[in-house]
Amino acid sequence: MTGTRARLLRSTPFRLALTFAFLFVLAFVLSGAIVYQMMSADLAERLDEAIKETYSVVAATYETDPEDLIATVESHSQLSPKKEQLFSLTNPAGNHVAGNFTAAGLPDGFSMFDAVLPGVPPGTEYRAYSGSIGGNSLTVAFSLSETEELETVVLMSFGWGTLIITGLAVAGGALLATRVQRRLDGIAATMVDVSHGRLDARIPLTGNADDIDVVSTQVNAALDRLSGLVEGMRLVSANIAHDLKTPLNRLQMILDTASERNLSGQEVSDELAEAHAESLQINATFDALLRIAQIEAGARKARFTDVDLGEVVETIAEIYADVAEDDGKSLSATVLHGSQIHGDRELLTQLFANLVENALRHCPAGTAIELSVTPQADHILAKVSDNGPGIPADERDKVFQRLYRLDNSRSTPGSGLGLSLVRAIVDLHGATVVLEDCRPGLAVTVSFPRAKPSAA
Repeated sequence: MTGTRARLLRSTPFRLALTFAFLFVLAFVLSGAIVYQMMSADLAERLDEAIKETYSVVAATYETDPEDLIATVESHSQLSPKKEQLFSLTNPAGNHVAGNFTAAGLPDGFSMFDAVLPGVPPGTEYRAYSGSIGGNSLTVAFSLSETEELETVVLMSFGWGTLIITGLAVAGGALLATRVQRRLDGIAATMVDVSHGRLDARIPLTGNADDIDVVSTQVNAALDRLSGLVEGMRLVSANIAHDLKTPLNRLQMILDTASERNLSGQEVSDELAEAHAESLQINATFDALLRIAQIEAGARKARFTDVDLGEVVETIAEIYADVAEDDGKSLSATVLHGSQIHGDRELLTQLFANLVENALRHCPAGTAIELSVTPQADHILAKVSDNGPGIPADERDKVFQRLYRLDNSRSTPGSGLGLSLVRAIVDLHGATVVLEDCRPGLAVTVSFPRAKPSAA
């Protein structure tokens, strides 16, 4: 329990909660102090108005006969047995003639004094107003006890309010900090699991779409991507070990045969030519793997420019039309210009060249291959379709894996990297690729985002 409390005190969410709690309490205290000062000033002003009004009422009874003034002062004095209000009338000679206290030495106007009177607690403060009436000096004073009691009640209320708010702020901050810390601990635990090799670990989400959930979703997406890349590397390693083992063994057998024939004095030029062809195929496979890795790393994005996709597809159609005709197939293109995208022209050319070469390599004579580019509202659709044998539905995702080859295509030349390179180029351009059944045949549709208008 002590360790948990210490960890909570060190946590950033708890410290932030305490900081906001302190600022909130400070704002409450400052606003309370301002309200208290305003209230005190208002009470003092109201008290002065009451004293001045009482003085005016008493003074109004004097016309020419001082007896009326004396009677009024005595009458008001008797109405305040607890001496919350004091009245004093002094004649011109300075003698006390009426009232419940004797005012001596008080200046005209408002003043403050401490009264020592029978029945009045020592140190009681009074607010007084003095003036001259027909040569007589009249003083009216009100006790500040009620005002001080009200101010004390207000101060106590603010004090208790401050304590309650402080407690609630700290408790609420600790509760919120605990919840946030628990979620941060979940993120940390997931990262520890990932660092220990559990690539399927994901950060749990609360579903309230707050900022932590947004960050967690992005981290989970990155982990998905990392998991996919690691799995891809694992498959690549396995596929390389499996698919390149055969040509390497074949190369070794060819060289062994050449060595034996050479020792016996026989001609080995055919074996050397065959070994050279095998080595070229192996080098081409590794070159393709390195090229895919380079594209996936995003290094080619620096070469992106605005490209008319229609022109790229038309160029591919012109290049491969004669090749298709020589192979007993037909190749046509339907292109709508104004299909601007942002990309690498060389990679886009290779993308469509790979798709056309795949169709030429794996389709029988008489196959019709069609290329098309169709602009849409916010994207450009490019399609390469044929009426050949197609690809089984359960194999369409697998063909994008490196070195993966269908069973019926293992007898044909190739390394199984053509569509992997296509997927890498598509991903680099922020596009999507879909394989669809043409009944018969296969359609490969690539959807590119439109190029944003360049600033003038």
